[in-house]
This record gives sequence, C-alpha cells and structure tokens, in this order.
Amino acid sequence: MSKMANILSFSPAKSPMSGPMGAVYSRAPALLLPLIGLLMFLAVWNGVAKSIDTSLGQFPGPAQVWEQAGSLITEHGAQRDSADAFYTRQEERNAARVAQDPTYEPKIREFTGAPTFFDQIWTSLYTVMVGFIIASVIAVPVGILCGLSKSAYAAINPLIQLFKPVSPLAWLPLVTMVVSALYVSDDPTFSKSFVTSALTVSLCCLWPTLINTAVGVSAIDTDLLNVSKVLRLTPTSHLTKIILPSSIPMIFTGLRLSLGIGWMVLIAAEMLAQNPGLGKFVWDEFQNGSSESLARIMVAVLTIGAIGFILDRIMLSVQRAVSWDKSSVLR
Repeated sequence: MSKMANILSFSPAKSPMSGPMGAVYSRAPALLLPLIGLLMFLAVWNGVAKSIDTSLGQFPGPAQVWEQAGSLITEHGAQRDSADAFYTRQEERNAARVAQDPTYEPKIREFTGAPTFFDQIWTSLYTVMVGFIIASVIAVPVGILCGLSKSAYAAINPLIQLFKPVSPLAWLPLVTMVVSALYVSDDPTFSKSFVTSALTVSLCCLWPTLINTAVGVSAIDTDLLNVSKVLRLTPTSHLTKIILPSSIPMIFTGLRLSLGIGWMVLIAAEMLAQNPGLGKFVWDEFQNGSSESLARIMVAVLTIGAIGFILDRIMLSVQRAVSWDKSSVLR
C-alpha cells in the first residue's frame, strides 16, 4: 500500500512547454499560418507575373514592386530636401533684406513642388477621415432615433433602401455640380476637389452605420428597458446608461463597415475629381504609361490594402476600449 501511495502521490516534472514558453509555442501556429499564406501569395504572384505581357511590358512581380517602393521613398526624401533648401534660401534672403531695410516685411512663399507618394497618402487619409466623421455624426443619431421609434424608422427606411445601393460614380457628378454652385469663395479654405471627394465619401459610408445603429438600439434586451422604467431614468440618463452601452457593438460594426467602404470609395472619387491622393496617383501613373508605372500602381494597391487593414484594426481597438462587453467585440 505504501508503494501504491508513493506512485499515486508522484508529481511529474513540469513540462518544458508550460509557462511563458508554452504560451509562445501555442501562439506559433497563429503566427506561422499567415506567414505561410503570405509566402504562397508572393510565390504565385511572381510566377503568374512572368507569364503576363502588357503594352507597357511585363507585369511587375514582387521584386519590381519592391524596387519602385524604394524609389518612391527616395523621391520623397529628395523632395523634402528641396523644400527645406527653398525655405532656407528665402529666410537668408529676407534676413539680408531686413538688414538693409528694417521697415521691410518678410514674405514666405509656399513650396510648389509636386506632392510625393507619401504626401498623397496623407491627403487621402485626411479626406476619408473628414468624410467618415461627417457621415458618423449624421448616421449615429439618426440610427438611434430609428431604433427607438418605429414611426421614425418607417419614415426613413424607404430613403435608406433607395440611396444605399447608389454607386459613388453616380453621386460624384451631382456632388461636383452642387459644390461648384454653392462653394464659391475668392479665398477658399478647402479646394473644391477636396470638398467633392469628402462629401462623396460621406454619402456612400453613411448607410452601414445608420442601419447597424438602428438594429443595435432596437435589439436591446427588454429587461434593461424595464430597469430604466423602474429607476425612472431621465431621457438623457436612459440614453447614456442603457441605450448607448448596449448598442455599442452594433454601432462599431457599422462604423467599421462604413470606414472600409469610405476608403474604397475615396480612391474612385479622387480619380474622377482629380483631388490629390492615392486615387489620383494611380490615375496619373496609368496615364504616364512608362515601364515603371505598373509597378508603382502595384505599390499603391498594396498600400491601399495595408492602410485599410490598419484603419480597421484601429476601429477595433477603439471598440474594445469603449465596450463594456469585451466578448461581443468581433475580430
């Protein structure tokens, strides 16, 4: 019996895969599988590219795209150096002029060099965020109203179903003409092309947030609504304590969808409105027709995809930060 007790009470040695190393080992497949998928994509891309000949030459493979990405970085650095030198010359000239004539008021002219690839990335991000914020400010309150009131939903739903499928290519000419007619100024704060692109983005990314917000509000558990009635919460407290916390997952689902749609719409809007940005960069390279244009367009395509992924992850992080129910956050 004593031997049997010793056998039963034997404690096995700790596995080398337990503890922090075990956590790393368990996460290895999650990191390895995306890497394998990426390598397979690059291999297929490289193989298929060699068999495609276009009017501008062979379709670019990963190596050519990587080379052009380096060229765009180099061009950006050279442009920044030129801008710095331009402003330095102005400062030196103005200092010399002031030394001769103390009453002289120095003037600084803006650098007029062509925007680089990274400048156009920033322009696209700024445009899509302005359009997305305008759409969100409208969609969330209207969605809450539709979710709380069946009458409001019945009145607004036909408009949602009518305008939701409209392509940005159909909105763009109308928005362009309206902006040209109403946005008239001798010294405009924003260019008309920027306003046109931002409003087109707003019109197209309005609907997912509105619909998901309305669904989220209307699907709130009746027990929570009864608690609000028992506690006799004021309308403001009812909105902030019950409605918004309970509908946050659906609201952010709509926001994530709207941001993704807005980012896609922006590229087409920039192409047609000729607003500086990634869309115009793609169009200009297509019109350029050089042997490097296809590779540069592929750099822009991959950049657009990467930025879209990053924007979605940022929205997901914000949702996790503000949501009380972490398990409801979709990945």
